[in-house]
Amino acid sequence: MATYLIVDGIVNNPEAYEAYKLKARPAVEMYGGEYLARGGELDVKENDLWTPTRIVLIRFPDMASAQRFYNSPEYQAVLPISKANAKRTCFFVEGM
Repeated sequence: MATYLIVDGIVNNPEAYEAYKLKARPAVEMYGGEYLARGGELDVKENDLWTPTRIVLIRFPDMASAQRFYNSPEYQAVLPISKANAKRTCFFVEGM
């Protein structure tokens, strides 16, 4: 079953964050991930629980592939760049 990585973030240092984006993409693709949305325009209709700011949506073939990506040495090596330059909520959800 496809699994989606959903990230909502606020980038505090856009220049430094560019390095993360460039290095994260190859790791995503190495584990079968495909970017579906990356910071596009939002049209929030309801926000009782949370107000999204900048959404990234990545589809993986399954939860195992998504977990392998997140825990991989390739991604763990670039994750500190994101953590230093953005605040994020990040989660996986199984879908169709």
